[in-house]
Amino acid sequence: MQQSPFLGILSLDTDFPRILGDAGNTDSYPYPARQRIIKGAGPTDIVQDGVPSEHLAERFIQAAQELEGQGACALVSTCGFLITLQDRIAASVRIPVLVSALSLVPLIGRATAGPVGILTAHSAHLGQRALTSAGIEPGTAVIAGMQKCEAFRNAFLAPTGSFRGQLDTAQIQITAIAQAREICTKMPDVKAIVLECGNLPPYASEISRATGKRVYSILDAAKFITAQRLIT
Repeated sequence: MQQSPFLGILSLDTDFPRILGDAGNTDSYPYPARQRIIKGAGPTDIVQDGVPSEHLAERFIQAAQELEGQGACALVSTCGFLITLQDRIAASVRIPVLVSALSLVPLIGRATAGPVGILTAHSAHLGQRALTSAGIEPGTAVIAGMQKCEAFRNAFLAPTGSFRGQLDTAQIQITAIAQAREICTKMPDVKAIVLECGNLPPYASEISRATGKRVYSILDAAKFITAQRLIT
């Protein structure tokens, strides 16, 4: 029996709620999607300017291959910092893979003929290794981070198992808008903002409304690589 195609989601091992719009919520996509949690790959293991440990890298590759075997027609992930594994994961399967919205930055920069804003989970950790892995050339992007927002930090940057209480979406949205506006202040000719973090798409429309800029995320990357198989 032929399997129906679906989007595969490589997910970090987390315990915070994944609200509608979050890259790890299968209902965030307008077509079938399946999530695969990579055990042991928590935020503190992945959100860094470097390649994840080899044993975690192998787990991501194995999960990608298993999703492909189950019928996935494309793969994304919940964390843009996995960009340093993009080439290895893509080479391990025969289906399109975009694990990070950072891969969109060079394309959007060329499409808008200008610099691109990047709103990331942690600007201090989004260093040259990650940017180079995404093909982002120096001087073509301006970066702001969410790490100073207590509600964001306690939910999305803390060790797995430490989340308590409820997700303060109001505070996260306020900070996301403020950081996006800071990007526009630093670089007034920015025409678009890319959300590196898979937890930020729920706030994309409000960020766009507040800044007047187009906002892109891993959800847009998913549409790009699944267009001919899942979108009608």
